[in-house]
Amino acid sequence: MPSIEITAKSVEDARTTGAARLGVEPGAVNVTVLEETKGLFGKSQVRARVESPDAVEAPATPAAPVAKEAPAGRKKVERAPKAEAKPKAAEPKPEDTVPEPVVAAPVVEEAPKPARGRGRSKAAPKVEEAVAAPVEAPAAATEAPAAEEAREEAVATQEDGDRFVALIDELMEAAGLDVKAKVAGLQGRYVNVSLDGKDSSHLVGKHGEVLNALQYLVNILSNRRTGNGVRSSLECNDYRQRREQTLMKMAHKVAEQVIERREEAVLEALPAYERRIVHKVISEMDGVETYSEGEEPNRRVVIAPRG
Repeated sequence: MPSIEITAKSVEDARTTGAARLGVEPGAVNVTVLEETKGLFGKSQVRARVESPDAVEAPATPAAPVAKEAPAGRKKVERAPKAEAKPKAAEPKPEDTVPEPVVAAPVVEEAPKPARGRGRSKAAPKVEEAVAAPVEAPAAATEAPAAEEAREEAVATQEDGDRFVALIDELMEAAGLDVKAKVAGLQGRYVNVSLDGKDSSHLVGKHGEVLNALQYLVNILSNRRTGNGVRSSLECNDYRQRREQTLMKMAHKVAEQVIERREEAVLEALPAYERRIVHKVISEMDGVETYSEGEEPNRRVVIAPRG
């Protein structure tokens, strides 16, 4: 039965293209999916075999090689055809494999570890949404303010914002996504960039994972090109604003339990920019204090009773 292999965005695209090349109607072909892969931001691609008994002209197939006769006196052994090797997935570059996907603030941020309370609760309430990044200005950081001010050298300009917009638009075009970036504001060394378009839903992902990864990628590429220390903070569909409100409510709730029980509570692992939100909220409350423990990417905030 005449057949050809087609690479297309979907099974239906493979059916339509294969039928056209075989000279038959789409309903007269059989499609067998050989491989299906997911690309960047959820885009998929399939490799399929399309065959039809009604094909006008079957593609030429190479003649099978003639097997050589085994020498007399020796038993002929037929070897099974070797399985076609699957293409190896591209290994991530060392600089792209990082435990925390977003470079949203300086590394020095932890407050000194205070004396612990009388006990530690077995489990603190989990944040309603998993790890994601909020939009915040560097000035809002509460983990080691002196170190923050010492490193606050770069100041974002409109030129930096235009450069980030051009870089993001370039990435979106390469990914085949209908998304446009625009500068939403400048805060210290940060450029707040909003993303909008009919494909913008692809850029948030589960618990903001895609948005975090995109922000980290944009900051890495920008730093390699300029090295001026200016960073971007990406927002899409108001996700980061909603995430910040969730963290603040969670911090208040856990702090009240710590005061009541006089026991420490260990939160789930959070990135540095989210830990700073918790530190800031707790610093404004009486009877509790915070510190961080553990190593990235499993570093956690501990809320402890004070006094």
